[in-house]
Amino acid sequence: MPSRDNSDGSRPRRVGVVSRTRFGSDSVLGAVWADDRSNEDPRELWERYQAERSDELRNELVEHYLPIVRYTAERMRATLPQSVELDDLISAGIFGLVEAIKSFDLERNIKFKTYASWRVRGAILDSLRAQDWVPRLVRTQQSKLAKSQAEAEALLGRPANDIELAGLMGISLSELRKLMTSANAVTVVSLQDTCSDSQDASARSDLIEDPRSENPLADLQRRDVMEVITKELNLRERLILILYYFEELTLKEVGLALDISESRACQLHGKIMKRLRSKLASRKDELAVSNG
Repeated sequence: MPSRDNSDGSRPRRVGVVSRTRFGSDSVLGAVWADDRSNEDPRELWERYQAERSDELRNELVEHYLPIVRYTAERMRATLPQSVELDDLISAGIFGLVEAIKSFDLERNIKFKTYASWRVRGAILDSLRAQDWVPRLVRTQQSKLAKSQAEAEALLGRPANDIELAGLMGISLSELRKLMTSANAVTVVSLQDTCSDSQDASARSDLIEDPRSENPLADLQRRDVMEVITKELNLRERLILILYYFEELTLKEVGLALDISESRACQLHGKIMKRLRSKLASRKDELAVSNG
């Protein structure tokens, strides 16, 4: 395996890994290694590319300047929500780099790195805006409100109330509340984001109540109630409750099923309910099912 050492024996710095991306007939591969020459523009390569405009030479330039994309994407990623993937930013930045290479004028005698950094950053921002469903004007209002709140807190030494904030912003209280309503209405977070910057912080999705899940305490208490019912009743009495409340038969149909008259079934049902109410009332505090 060929050595990656520099001529002075030192190891080159690994900048990052970029997924395979196609440009024309060739591709830029994943591992990118930068040495001290990465900060210099390869003049000869640029002259050949601008003379021939071939995909092969363009891809060599892309490989040479890929560290710019990685560096820019990592810096922007630090200020974005956790749901934004670094690889997505790098992919968008690569297309910005390609466009910068196509439009760069070697005769202007400026460093390509400076020019490309702005084009890469712009391409990443364009990609983020294209994925954002919120109008740009609303985003601007959000930024204005957040900036004003921070300035007011720094000035007062505490969070400003609505009246103080409106006064500092030079708007009426009703205008402030309208601005806050429009800004808060579009606040979106990813369920994959954590609730804090701590490494062991839980994801937001773990803190959302599942309405389908049962309260284990309530389930245990219901079992206690059923145990009381089964211990207090004989087989025929349990059958009456099951047929009447679970099978939803009438007392006449219950009587026919148990070979007793309707009046007898009604009488037994009344006695059963009276006995259960008395028994459960004595253990009301113990068997109360929590609604929380």
